[in-house]
Amino acid sequence: MKVISETGNLEEDEEPKELETEPGSQTDVPAAGAAEKVTEEELMTPKQPKERKLTNQFNFSERASQTYNNPVRDRECQTEPPPRTNFSATANQWEIYDAYVEELEKQEKTKEKEKAKTPVAKKSGKMAMRKLTSMESQTDDLIKLSQAAKIMERMVNQNTYDDIAQDFKYYDDAADEYRDQVGTLLPLWKFQNDKAKRLSVTALCWNPKYRDLFAVGYGSYDFMKQSRGMLLLYSLKNPSFPEYMFSSNSGVMCLDIHVDHPYLVAVGHYDGNVAIYNLKKPHSQPSFCSSAKSGKHSDPVWQVKWQKDDMDQNLNFFSVSSDGRIVSWTLVKRKLVHIDVIKLKVEGSTTEVPEGLQLHPVGCGTAFDFHKEIDYMFLVGTEEGKIYKCSKSYSSQFLDTYDAHNMSVDTVSWNPYHTKVFMSCSSDWTVKIWDHTIKTPMFIYDLNSAVGDVAWAPYSSTVFAAVTTDGKAHIFDLAINKYEAICNQPVAAKKNRLTHVQFNLIHPIIIVGDDRGHIISLKLSPNLRKMPKEKKGQEVQKGPAVEIAKLDKLLNLVREVKIKT
Repeated sequence: MKVISETGNLEEDEEPKELETEPGSQTDVPAAGAAEKVTEEELMTPKQPKERKLTNQFNFSERASQTYNNPVRDRECQTEPPPRTNFSATANQWEIYDAYVEELEKQEKTKEKEKAKTPVAKKSGKMAMRKLTSMESQTDDLIKLSQAAKIMERMVNQNTYDDIAQDFKYYDDAADEYRDQVGTLLPLWKFQNDKAKRLSVTALCWNPKYRDLFAVGYGSYDFMKQSRGMLLLYSLKNPSFPEYMFSSNSGVMCLDIHVDHPYLVAVGHYDGNVAIYNLKKPHSQPSFCSSAKSGKHSDPVWQVKWQKDDMDQNLNFFSVSSDGRIVSWTLVKRKLVHIDVIKLKVEGSTTEVPEGLQLHPVGCGTAFDFHKEIDYMFLVGTEEGKIYKCSKSYSSQFLDTYDAHNMSVDTVSWNPYHTKVFMSCSSDWTVKIWDHTIKTPMFIYDLNSAVGDVAWAPYSSTVFAAVTTDGKAHIFDLAINKYEAICNQPVAAKKNRLTHVQFNLIHPIIIVGDDRGHIISLKLSPNLRKMPKEKKGQEVQKGPAVEIAKLDKLLNLVREVKIKT
């Protein structure tokens, strides 16, 4: 039986080989007979072992390499699961406000309880020291918590004001491409505080180091409505609440932030005092303040300006007041020491007294500004409408006098690029641009309303902004149009008088303050901040030299016209 099965298998194996012959040949017919002969021959011959097939050298893997890796031993231990609670809440401004109010109420209750307690005998020194250390640790924890809460508050505000933040960063008015000589102002955030209600914005100043931070002074320009004052510092990162808050018994009329020490703020008050606030110190009182003994002004202080440190590296600043004194204040040994630099007098007007003496009326200083390069030279504006060019070296004489305005001079400001040019504004509705070597103004602009403040742009020598009491902001670019403003836009309601304006040092925005205590930030459209255009094959020249040449070109045109006439 075995032999038959093998022959059967052999026949199956051999059949394909026989059938592989070409069709039409003679071997096709006797195919069956040949197969029978083959089987008989194979039965007679012994079977040979099969040849071992060679492995594929190009795609070969040993069987040993195909085994699985040994499983890794796992060690486990069982513990009780930690207790869990699910908590969810919405983080809104009112939620944060309510939490602060609750905390204040708790603190007041604990204070009342401590007062109600009967006086207990003094404990030992060790117990007292322990209490002190516990209190110190609590204050440290509160400081950490307040920092975390401040960051959280900023995050919530960024979500709340996300559309404004996007406009601040990316929005540019596309319509400016179709109007070459006109621009617009886009309103962004509005800053206001309940504690500063019924107070006017009397001063604005950007921080020179932290470009999103600015200081606001609150007081009143009305002689009959004088009350308290406030100093607030706002950040663009949190428009809902100020970063720092200081209150005073007298209105804040002016302020200035030190360039090298951005945490020091010099302030002038309505009662004639000057003070220095230190933002690093937690208390709300000024670090240094003048007094009647230390030579304070007898009238409101209208402007203060930090100066370079003196020879002994002492901090010093200047102040101007309606009492006609320009005073230099120096911080020596933790005290404010004053020196009268100059006393303003109205030239050409004297009054005779019956005894034969002559009295010179005192000039009331309202604004001043120091030259950007010549340290000793500065300009002073007065209530009589005159501007005096003064020097620190001469206390009795003026270098020059300009009959500038018909009413009080509100602001005097040197151009940040051109050393000869300065600007002034007044309540007589005019803004004037001067060359300090010529006694007549180069440009005069009538804005149809009392001008509260003017400011030069930091990015161009020909761009400046002005605000008026009818609630409008005006942006001028002399390089585009030297006859009228390229933007006249109502910013506040007509009832609100705009008092101050300031350009940001790096961002294309301005901040504007009014007499209701509101500060509005506005973004300049592309036409209001045009830079030199690129020409094919030429590099765009930038820098102070280009800005000086741009303004010089305009001034030369005006000088030629004046010479011809």
